[in-house]
Amino acid sequence: MPKATPIPVVNRLIEALPSKDRKRLLGRCENVDLVFGDVLCEPNQPLRHLYFPITGFISLVIRVGEHAPLEMGLIGNEGMLGATLVLGVNEVPLRGVVQGAGTALRVAAPAFRRELRGSPALQLGLNRYLYVLMAQLAQTSACTRFHEVEARLARWLLMTHDRAHADRFHLTHKFLADMLGVRRSGITIAAGALQQRRLIQYTRGEISILDRIGLEGASCECYDAVMKDYARLMVPPKFEPGSVR
Repeated sequence: MPKATPIPVVNRLIEALPSKDRKRLLGRCENVDLVFGDVLCEPNQPLRHLYFPITGFISLVIRVGEHAPLEMGLIGNEGMLGATLVLGVNEVPLRGVVQGAGTALRVAAPAFRRELRGSPALQLGLNRYLYVLMAQLAQTSACTRFHEVEARLARWLLMTHDRAHADRFHLTHKFLADMLGVRRSGITIAAGALQQRRLIQYTRGEISILDRIGLEGASCECYDAVMKDYARLMVPPKFEPGSVR
């Protein structure tokens, strides 16, 4: 039997725009590679570019004193880095670091401001996305405080799986420990438990998702809450020209 043609990965925020607005924004964008570990923005520094990931994904991290960076959110092809520009704020509160290598669309901040002024549909979509992003940050904070490491690891692997567009990715124990704000021993125990249940396979820093449904069952409710927020708010609304100014 012939193989099914894979569905191309697109940035969902851009794809949801009306055709005219989408073409105009894409005309201002350039395709760039996202290289693992690259820092795309720093807290309280002017934004030079905004990024719409396609196949790569970006981690939003905070650093307090000499502690290791703690991840607060993930941005993949469902979102963008630099949405604070919609609020008229030309900086971000968190560091943006490439966590998954891939591709993205990049647009200069001045050009994006012009698009915002001329596209009520773009502004409406990004207003909704900002709410979803705020909800993700709040949910992550609560998850870090209240939930066990194994459930948090399952949630984090699901979020990464959604954005990696692959069933296998490279993640070391140290990296996972830093992102979740726990000791490496905690990650070793949690990953071992998930592997024993045959939900994942972990070998020399390579993690494979074996049972997606089972992993969802092992996750805390935080993953489902964030997914429901996106599904509820990011369905492209019917847009009437002149309805948003």
